[in-house]
Parts: sequence; C-alpha cells; structure tokens
Amino acid sequence: MSAADEVLDVVDREDRVTGRAPRGEVYAAGLIHRCVFVLARDGQGRIFTHRRTDSKLVFPSFYDMFVGGVVGAGESYAQAALREAEEELGVSGLGRPEPLFKFLYEGPGGAWWSYVHEVRCELPVRPQVSEVAWHAWLPEEEVARRVADGSWPWVPDGLEAYRRLLEFRGAGPGGTGAAQGDGSGPDGGGAAPDRGGSAPGAA
Repeated sequence: MSAADEVLDVVDREDRVTGRAPRGEVYAAGLIHRCVFVLARDGQGRIFTHRRTDSKLVFPSFYDMFVGGVVGAGESYAQAALREAEEELGVSGLGRPEPLFKFLYEGPGGAWWSYVHEVRCELPVRPQVSEVAWHAWLPEEEVARRVADGSWPWVPDGLEAYRRLLEFRGAGPGGTGAAQGDGSGPDGGGAAPDRGGSAPGAA
C-alpha cells in the first residue's frame, strides 16, 4: 500500500471525526485531518533536526525540527506519536512522548490538527532513508539561529509548531491561548500528516 492509500480520519474544526478517506484524497481535497509533531532531544538536550526526502507527499526536501506524521484512522494521538517517533528515528523501546499542546494548522499544504509532543532519545538513531535525507542533533541555539536567519527552508507546519512551542514554554504551565488540550485525555484519538525529514548537509 502506498502512502497515498493510507486511510485517515477526517475531522472538523473542533477535531471531531466526520469520516474517513485515503491520504491522497484528503490532501487533494484539502480535508482537515490529524497529525503529531514530536520534538526529540538527545541526552545533551540537542534537537533531532532533519531534511525531508524529495519523495514526500507534502513539503519535499524541506527541513524540520520535529518527527511525526499523520495519525492513522482509529489511532490515538499518543499511539501515533510513539509510532512515528520510533519509525522516523529508527529506534525501538523509546519512552512515551510527553503530550504538550494541540492547535489547528491552516496554511501551505492544507489544514490539520497538530498535537505537539516531546521525547528524550538516548538510543542510537537510524532514520528511515525513505523519510530522512539528512539529519543531525543540533543545539537549541543553532536551531533558533537557522529559523531566524531563514537560510534553510523549513516545513511551514513544523515552523508554526516550533513558534507555538516557544510561546507555550514562555507562558508557563498554563500555555497560551493558541495551545489547547485535545479534550479527550492523553490518548486523544487522531490522525496526523506524514512528516519525514532531513536537515542541512543533505540536499
């Protein structure tokens, strides 16, 4: 089965499931679906940063500071976050990603509910070659600098998630008006977009 044939839950602007459709149809019709974003840090606190392969359905060859992807039909955000992180990092036995906040992304590529998580990964990574063209563990300061100077093309949804994450942290435990819980507990149901990646030296 190709990525375009994967079945996703279609949701409304309140993140309520209204139906199901193949990913290719969801993207083509601009239907709202669900995604997970996972910020992976190593033991030194550096961020896993990568450049997406040129075969990705959305944002090919763009850089990303998150791993993640679409949530499959009937899958929860929590399940998808762990699955996508392990798949894209190429590890097994990863701890459960911590759910932080959720927001509705609307911009280049379409619209999807995006649940941001964070996870610590001290395992040797072997990123999927079909997803990641280049990768490195970068200090947070370098990621911030690369975002600020515009020298790398970042995936727009990941860039928005990163900016909201900075706001979320700055606002303290309560988050900001842009950051929401999913309303269904830590395992909230969902489906998220395909996100593989790569970073600087690969291109």
